[in-house]
Amino acid sequence: MSGSIPFYQKHHQHYDRGYRSLEAKSKMSHYQTSSRYTAGSSTSATSRSRGLRVSSHSGLEESRLSPVTKRTKPSYLAVDKENQIIGYVVPIFRGSQEFATGLSDTEEARVRDTAAYMARRNLFTSGVEMERSEFSRKETMRESAERISLNKRIHEHGEHFKRMNEDSLMHTPEFVIKPRSHTVWEKQSVRLHCTVSGWPDPRVTWYKNNVTIDPFANPSKYKLESRYNVHSLEVNRCDFDDTAQYHVTASNSQGEESAFASIVVKRFKGEVDESLPAPRHGLVSEYGITFQTHIVDKFGVSFGREGETMSLGCTVIIYPSLHRYQPEVQWYRGDVLLSPSKWNHMHWSGDRATLTLTHLNKEDEGLYTLRVITKSGYESYSAYVFVRDTDAEVEGAPGAPLDVRCLDANKDYIIVSWKQPAIDGGNSILGYFVDRCEVGTTHWIQCNDTPIKFARFPVTGLVEGRSYVFRVRAVNKSGMSRPSRVSEPVAAMDPADRARMRGTSAPWTGQIIVTEEEPAEGVVPGRPLELQVTEATKNYVVLSWKPPGEKGLEGVMYYVEKCVSGTDSWQRVNTELPVKSPRFALFDLAEGKSYNFRVRCCNSAGVGEPSDQTEATTVGDKLDIPSAPGKVVPTRNTDTSVVVSWEASSDAKELVGYYIEGSIVGSNVWEPCNNKPVKCNRFICHGLMTGEHYVFRVRAVNAAGLSQFSPESEPVEVKAAIASPTPPYGITILECVRDSMVLSWKQPTFIGGADITGYFVDYREVIDGVPGKWHEANIKAVSERAYRVSDLQENKKYQFQVRAANMAGVGIPSLASNTFLCEEWTIAVPGPPHDLQIREVRNDSLVLLWKPPVYQGRDPVNGFYIDIKEADAPEEAWRGVNTKATEKSFFKVKDLKEGEIYVFRVRAQNKAGVGKTSDVTEAVPALTKPGTKEIVVDVDDDGVISLNFECCDITPDSKFVWSKNYEEITESSRLTTETKGNKSKVVFNSLEEEDIGIYSCLVTHTDNASASYTLSEEEFKRLLEVSHDHKFPIIPLKSDLAVELLEKGKVRFWLQAAQMSANGKVDYIFNDNLVTQGEKYKMNFDKNTGVIEMVMESLTPADEGTFTFQLKDGKATNQSSLVLIGDVFKQLQKESEFQRKEWFRKQGPHFIEYLGYEVTPECCVMLKCKVGNMKKETSAMWYKDGHQIKADEHLGFTEGVLKLEIAQISKKDAGVYEVILKDDRGQDTSTLNLTDQGFKDLMNEVFSFIANSSTPLKITSTDEGIRLYTFVSYYNDLLQVTWHYKDSAISFSDRIKSGVVGDQLWLQITEPTEKDMGKYAIEFHDGKDGLRRTVDLTGQAFDDAFAEFQRLKAAAIAERNRARVAGGLPDVVTIQEGKALNLTCNISGNPVPEVTWLKNDREITSDEHCILKFESGKFASFTITGVNTSDSGKYSILVKNKYGTESGDFTVSVFIPEEAGGKKK
Repeated sequence: MSGSIPFYQKHHQHYDRGYRSLEAKSKMSHYQTSSRYTAGSSTSATSRSRGLRVSSHSGLEESRLSPVTKRTKPSYLAVDKENQIIGYVVPIFRGSQEFATGLSDTEEARVRDTAAYMARRNLFTSGVEMERSEFSRKETMRESAERISLNKRIHEHGEHFKRMNEDSLMHTPEFVIKPRSHTVWEKQSVRLHCTVSGWPDPRVTWYKNNVTIDPFANPSKYKLESRYNVHSLEVNRCDFDDTAQYHVTASNSQGEESAFASIVVKRFKGEVDESLPAPRHGLVSEYGITFQTHIVDKFGVSFGREGETMSLGCTVIIYPSLHRYQPEVQWYRGDVLLSPSKWNHMHWSGDRATLTLTHLNKEDEGLYTLRVITKSGYESYSAYVFVRDTDAEVEGAPGAPLDVRCLDANKDYIIVSWKQPAIDGGNSILGYFVDRCEVGTTHWIQCNDTPIKFARFPVTGLVEGRSYVFRVRAVNKSGMSRPSRVSEPVAAMDPADRARMRGTSAPWTGQIIVTEEEPAEGVVPGRPLELQVTEATKNYVVLSWKPPGEKGLEGVMYYVEKCVSGTDSWQRVNTELPVKSPRFALFDLAEGKSYNFRVRCCNSAGVGEPSDQTEATTVGDKLDIPSAPGKVVPTRNTDTSVVVSWEASSDAKELVGYYIEGSIVGSNVWEPCNNKPVKCNRFICHGLMTGEHYVFRVRAVNAAGLSQFSPESEPVEVKAAIASPTPPYGITILECVRDSMVLSWKQPTFIGGADITGYFVDYREVIDGVPGKWHEANIKAVSERAYRVSDLQENKKYQFQVRAANMAGVGIPSLASNTFLCEEWTIAVPGPPHDLQIREVRNDSLVLLWKPPVYQGRDPVNGFYIDIKEADAPEEAWRGVNTKATEKSFFKVKDLKEGEIYVFRVRAQNKAGVGKTSDVTEAVPALTKPGTKEIVVDVDDDGVISLNFECCDITPDSKFVWSKNYEEITESSRLTTETKGNKSKVVFNSLEEEDIGIYSCLVTHTDNASASYTLSEEEFKRLLEVSHDHKFPIIPLKSDLAVELLEKGKVRFWLQAAQMSANGKVDYIFNDNLVTQGEKYKMNFDKNTGVIEMVMESLTPADEGTFTFQLKDGKATNQSSLVLIGDVFKQLQKESEFQRKEWFRKQGPHFIEYLGYEVTPECCVMLKCKVGNMKKETSAMWYKDGHQIKADEHLGFTEGVLKLEIAQISKKDAGVYEVILKDDRGQDTSTLNLTDQGFKDLMNEVFSFIANSSTPLKITSTDEGIRLYTFVSYYNDLLQVTWHYKDSAISFSDRIKSGVVGDQLWLQITEPTEKDMGKYAIEFHDGKDGLRRTVDLTGQAFDDAFAEFQRLKAAAIAERNRARVAGGLPDVVTIQEGKALNLTCNISGNPVPEVTWLKNDREITSDEHCILKFESGKFASFTITGVNTSDSGKYSILVKNKYGTESGDFTVSVFIPEEAGGKKK
């Protein structure tokens, strides 16, 4: 049985550990349901809507069930999907009272789950194998009395259950807590456990690689336990063969459920399992070999978009590895086995399996499973793939439909179905259009004129025997969606014919030929049988029937008739063409009207009797849109996913599935969680933002449409679900006296997503190697990872186990420790340090913390030694880190090798010597994790000093823990802690010497994110100075002292203060001497703007030195200096002199802007300069290469622009141009060098204008091929262009040429082929980026151009090869009677034309008198041996071939010699 949980959850490996909605539900019920379901009075009562109350069978008072202040008492009531109480979820109990086990029938289970538990609800059981012990007679009597009381309660409880509807309590098994995967070292033991609920009680079976585990067949290896719905499998002393996938199955009469977990056994490097057979030499047969398959490097939950390509892959390790043996690799989508196709490419490289989805569509969404099959079984791995809609071509258009299929194919029609998209674009979908395309063509034809809303449609108008593919498009008021993925090809033929043709394969583009049997004439067919309406919507009705029994051997066809119900007016529907198949779709029926239908058979012998008519059928949709789903319940799952479950739509027919949408609370923006409908009522929504709060809603879909949305769910925060912690491990003894022992242990590897609230310790005595019963060592949880177990007996042996607890509950116990002897330690050296922790791991260092040994030895501990070795190094590789013992309980290990993996241990010493070594730490690699931050010290404007730490990997449950010298800071008089978001800081209230030390910060619920800051004595002094400077700020400056030049070369020194009061003062210092206002120095201080300046007329060598402005405003001071010496001073002095000269130059005519050029839009070059201070007498002379070319005199402006235009510039215009301004006040000169590089720069600018003037690249056709061309406004012979094809420069040949005609640049492709298709570009070079014009000569553009080329080519060929009369015939021939007439003309044409001679428009033939010849296909001759008067007339030669016809005319006039003047007859 598959159970109620769908396929993708049963086989989803990452679901096993992360998809813990039921687990979270159970754990949180400890705290939530206790207030919802509390005990009532002791009177038996029944709640008909919410199930039974606790008091109805417990008899306990309400106060016994209420939470108490000291420790919250969890409620263990289990509820079903309707929140009805169905039983109890019993976690791991702790206590000394035993319970009977082994009950299997329903009544005994009820006893255990009700009376037994409620009578002992405040006690705990150890959760391990219990032993029966002998009771005294008094204890036996007391137990008998209790049993009588319990039996009475059981009877009352049973009577209560008889009055209840037992069916409402029954439900399929559910895993409240699923088994968790483990990775262990070889020879260690491991335990898988799970908690199962269900009614009746499920039967639990464990499997290894799909093979049932039999503990009796191998009792030393496997141990199975089942108590209080908690089931466990213990695997002892694991070896490499135990690496496998384990799964547990729970089944009852209501269904079956499975959960999966993996055990991976690691082997230390260098170890070899001696139990494995030695490899044989030569070829090894696979017979007798057990293959072990491991799937690693797995793909995770993936997200893609339509049209993209996605690859899924896993690395597969098969042991033993046989060279010639290859496993069978299968890929599944859901439960459908995938086959290679154009959509799915599969590859197996020998150690890696890859599935490539070449073109994602929403049909590709689903759970993908890789299954690797060997002779020993199979291994599988699954993960979900989500496919989002691609962007719509029209904004607001809906998503594409999906899953287009052909349901019913016949000769006359094919019914096409599809699924509606999840995205409607914001507007409801108006309907769908169905397109068809005949296989082998690319021409799509729309099948319906108006959109249809029903997701099925019969397509008619097909050609029998031909194959078609279909696609569907959705439309709303914004526009049309993209088309769906095309369906699989289907042939328009009857199923019987298709079955008959199944043995042969039709060509993929061809037509299936249907053969008919030899007809037998004269038999009129009988009545069609079993006529019925198989489908009816408001758009169409589908009829089906069976052929008649009496039809002879001749094939029959059918006529369909209809009539309105209540009338007898039958109307033939298919009047033009009979139906060939026993199915037919009717359209154009009036919606709401009722019709009857009947069918007649016909053949060449006649038309048969009609069939029985159908019942009255009303035209309308028979399938209703499903109702909205019910209550939606989201449950925390992982940091990026949420499990959403909902109540199924009631009375939904032909349900296709459900769409789930999610929205961040407050955003009102809904996003689809799935783009392919899911049929189950539970779904994992991935890709959510960690820490955000989401609400969800669901709607159902069938062929009639989409339902209304369900009510919105309650908000849920996206974060990992919590669970009880895994067992602690590494139990060791820290001290032993006569009656007590101090234990220590290591924190669980997985704390369940919540802080550990404490630990519980159990102990048992071991006598002669046989362990006894477990006893509680502590009733109240201990927070430390060390505990003294008291009341032990000296010289007795004991074993211990530890459980960890968090808000989710108490976890399962650890494995039993080694056996320890309780005897007092008398050694002089200390015991082992304990609780080793590693912090602040970096590439070259880390910090190691530990706690001092509990057992001090003879003398107090006075130091510690730290040992280190590589994780894979042998024991003799241990080496010391510190040569001198450290007195502190922390140590920073430096000089580590980046990437190397290390382990550490610590030893304590006293005066007697060095004691025992601590337990070895976990292996840790020396690597700085990405995003690691360090503590940053900050001093604000008020001088307040703080330490700041930021963590990028913070979780909602994380806390910042600050420590000084690695001891948590609890006293707040010296420091104040502030935390906001992912940042935290401690502020020193008043920094003093006692604050010196190492400050560290640890972020909980992260991957050991931590950092430290050492406040040394030197750093302490520095921070005090910085703080003092901040407390007493100097005058801020907007700009420091700077120098600039003014008009006439004056030198200005200036700075600007941010703010100064009216009492502010400034002292001006030069070379430590105070300078004052005078002829050389002019000072100014604008207190409104804060600008302070000092101006000097000029600089002399004596002014070289340091200038300083000293500011003072109350207590605040500041100063700024500027050093002007050496080259800096000389450059400033030179610039000052230049500015003075410039000022004098500008007193006469001068250039405001020196000679330059610009290129006009007409590609003319304009030389121009701007001049000023002009007058009428000023002249401007233009020179090129020293020769005057132009003179401008009597200029009528004071300031203006002088221009010189160069039209159609060429190389001859290169040279040096000069303009001289002159009048009585002086002259000024400006020169422009347009040679070499200057001329190149000018031409590049011209080329840029030409390029920008070019028109888009266009396509035209000639009789020689295809021509690409562009026009420019002006063409220059120096212009360089490059033609490109597919981003590569074109190499020109006789077939591909380029050229220029006027202002047109062209590329000619002679005799183009499909190889010439592609992207073409012309690139204009302008010395910079250039400019490209492109055109895409592909698709329709190429087809149109090629077709036009073919047409022009054909026309040219026709013109060139048509039949012609080349010449040789005169217009008029006058000849004497009796003479011989011989005329010859040239004929051309290919193929050789046909020649016909005419006389007076009548055809003549060759004879003895008139000889007609056509020789060599070129020469036609006309000969009359002896002309007479009857030969006079109009003659014509007519030449004709397939390309055309042409004629040549001439006139023959015969005269008699006797007639005077050669009179013509």
